[in-house]
Amino acid sequence: MEKLSPSSSSVDHKAWTEAQDLLKQKLIAEDDFSWRLGSKSNSKSMEREEEKEEEREEVLKYVGGVDISYSKENPSLACGILVVLELKTLQVVYQDFCVVTPNVPYVPGFLAFREAPVLLELVEKMKNNNSPFYPQLLMVDGNGILHPRGFGLACHLGILADLPTIGIGKNLHHVDGLTLSGVKQLLEAQEDSAEGFITLKGYSGRIWGAAARSAGGSLKPIFISTGHRISLDTATRIVKMTCKFRVPEPIRQADIRSRDYLRKHQTRTSKD
Repeated sequence: MEKLSPSSSSVDHKAWTEAQDLLKQKLIAEDDFSWRLGSKSNSKSMEREEEKEEEREEVLKYVGGVDISYSKENPSLACGILVVLELKTLQVVYQDFCVVTPNVPYVPGFLAFREAPVLLELVEKMKNNNSPFYPQLLMVDGNGILHPRGFGLACHLGILADLPTIGIGKNLHHVDGLTLSGVKQLLEAQEDSAEGFITLKGYSGRIWGAAARSAGGSLKPIFISTGHRISLDTATRIVKMTCKFRVPEPIRQADIRSRDYLRKHQTRTSKD
């Protein structure tokens, strides 16, 4: 069984902080990619036009989602997953799993040192295998710059994988005066708006990300932030294109499938 690395019995916060600071210097918080966003119209004529456009230039077609699920029954087990969805249909065209033993502890603000090595391994494996479904963009179940140090898992993984990444948080970091109650109030004030998104601006005036009113009537918002090589505006547009339920479909499918795989793995292990 694989182990999360680096293995550590004692957490060196100073070393992790220095590593974050070095990677942060490479962070690109604006659009830096060769593709463009296509249309998701069901019109046959629009589809034909889209196909012609795809022949002329690169269109965003494959969106990846990464997540790690942890076993409730056996804390020594976790499952990392990479799924890739076709943007036009939101159907899964690729998936790969990695069952690991987490022996890097969770430390607030340093989640990437626990999870990024596993997720990066899945991405690099797909790239080395020259998969035709290699993602042009990754959605990460974790935060980007909406983070106490302005450098969450989505930033960390995006830089290491050299891919545009979007952070999708299910919980809000209370940074720069941002609070969950304040965000919910702003979202409720826009209840009649079709947009359903608000910008998260801190007391300092800095834009940290955006919050979205969840689909399907859920009261729980999600939090979108730039990971790497993508602007917040483009990130929110892609989230809108991929949301059918509370969270974008690449993240939802990654969560569902990793939990299911972990349950099946535990069942097989218990029978051996």
